Amino acid sequence: MPLLYKRLVPLLMMLPALAFGAEPAAASLSLAWTIPFAGMLLSIAIFPLVAPHLWHDHFGKIAAFWVALFLVPFAGVFGVDAALHNVVHALVGEYIPFMLLLFALYTISGGILVWGTLRGSPALNTGLLALGTLLASIMGTTGAAMLLIRPLLKANAHRQHNVHVVVFFIFLVANIGGGLTPLGDPPLFLGFLHGVSFMWTVQHMLPSVAFCAAVLLTLFYFLDRHFWQRDPAPVATEKPQPLKLYGTWNILLIAGVVGAVLLSGLWNSGVQVDIYGTTVSLQSLVRDALLLALGLVSLWLTPKQIRAGNEFNWFPILEVAKLFAAIFITIAPAIAILRAGPEGHLAGLVNLVSNEMGEPIDGMYFWMTGLLSSFLDNAPTYLVFFNLAHGDAAHMMGPMASTLLAISMGAVFMGANTYIGNAPNFMVKAIAEQSKVNMPGFFGYMLWSGAILLPLFLLVTLIFFHF
Repeated sequence: MPLLYKRLVPLLMMLPALAFGAEPAAASLSLAWTIPFAGMLLSIAIFPLVAPHLWHDHFGKIAAFWVALFLVPFAGVFGVDAALHNVVHALVGEYIPFMLLLFALYTISGGILVWGTLRGSPALNTGLLALGTLLASIMGTTGAAMLLIRPLLKANAHRQHNVHVVVFFIFLVANIGGGLTPLGDPPLFLGFLHGVSFMWTVQHMLPSVAFCAAVLLTLFYFLDRHFWQRDPAPVATEKPQPLKLYGTWNILLIAGVVGAVLLSGLWNSGVQVDIYGTTVSLQSLVRDALLLALGLVSLWLTPKQIRAGNEFNWFPILEVAKLFAAIFITIAPAIAILRAGPEGHLAGLVNLVSNEMGEPIDGMYFWMTGLLSSFLDNAPTYLVFFNLAHGDAAHMMGPMASTLLAISMGAVFMGANTYIGNAPNFMVKAIAEQSKVNMPGFFGYMLWSGAILLPLFLLVTLIFFHF
């Protein structure tokens, strides 16, 4: 009781001031505010293992519980106005644009059907992964992943051992492949919006992306060949059918999505709208309207037979929409504490990226940006360390080019460490499970990434950075 009394009295004394909705100072935010976010992550990790039916039927309610556990005390301590401000910023500034991009790419790619006989041999699978890795930097990791995951799953439907195919697909197509251009992954696009030139990313990221892709594709080929030799030979029940591509007009719509994203980065209208403290530019509103329109056009033009051939349904994107709404809201304190830098309660982590003289340690920037991007949204994590290092794009591309490279590589590459590190990861998992692939759970996937990716990233550190 004395401890409880000591905790409650200061809070009760604050209540009169809280009615005015005092905006919290990031430096004073306690790590206790990150508990709902941690609870959300643990729910994603544990519930599918211990109570899969409960999770499948009620994951939206569980997500809503963690949101309420964050917002109700937050409103009580800092005021309803501050809580509402955080919700609006999370939804309007980040979540809605994020979901509109996913909606457009998921809907349009679901209208492209590869029909015919594909046999998932090691050579074919490696070729599809290589193609997806290349496309990821042209049409984004989400676009490439949604376009190729269904053909890959169909090609390997007869295989007894096919989990590794999807895991490496997440590594390469949904993450590392997007590292070549600002179109590839959201962190790099944020850097582009803050002044990092398009070609700087292409030139400086190419060696590391090529190295990681080459290592993973080689490892995948030999691993897939091992499992291919163990699988029983497929019994041909029908005559092989030539490959045909249906719904090809959707490829033009994907090009439209790429154009809309580029437009928002290249066009500065100078017009901004304030939505309850969140500033939204006209070019962002135009982009979001175009993304919505392109998705609806795809739904209108694509015959139902094509979507039926893809076994298209809305569950994967609805699952992502509900879970990431909770993640985007509950993640706010963690990002705010990080942004407080040396003044915040994560100062110990922040201080690891610089030496006693204040000089950046590139290897630590790579690992800190990467490990936090594995569990936080990799786009704001990139921006946190971008600003922490210096914040001026011209200086970052010049004297601090190696530090900018470390931040970029960490945010892009280590999004593959967990299912929540990058949005396509979770969507690929959901689509694979609908195709009866027995995907590993949250921790099971981390065993894969820990065994394969962490040694690779240690090698990357030795080759590209120095401590």
